[in-house]
Amino acid sequence: MPQIVLHKSQTKIDVPAGANLMQSLLSAGVPVASSCDGDGVCAKCRLEIIAGEKNLSPRNETEIFLAETNELRADERISCQTQVLGDIEVDAGYW
Repeated sequence: MPQIVLHKSQTKIDVPAGANLMQSLLSAGVPVASSCDGDGVCAKCRLEIIAGEKNLSPRNETEIFLAETNELRADERISCQTQVLGDIEVDAGYW
């Protein structure tokens, strides 16, 4: 079972393979910024991927568009559009 590790606190969250990153964090009580409720519109749910980028789903068309439009760095992902396939470590400026 993959783990999401929160960088600053080192909190570990077990999730099923293929789980949505944003929903997994919200279900564990971790706040994720969003004004579109995960509809892939606002890009506020972006997270920095500290480790394990290869353990995430490839960017879909929505995420590619949002990344380009919002000038995301290569190490940032739109959490509502991302599935967790293996262990990752993430960070957000507001945690």
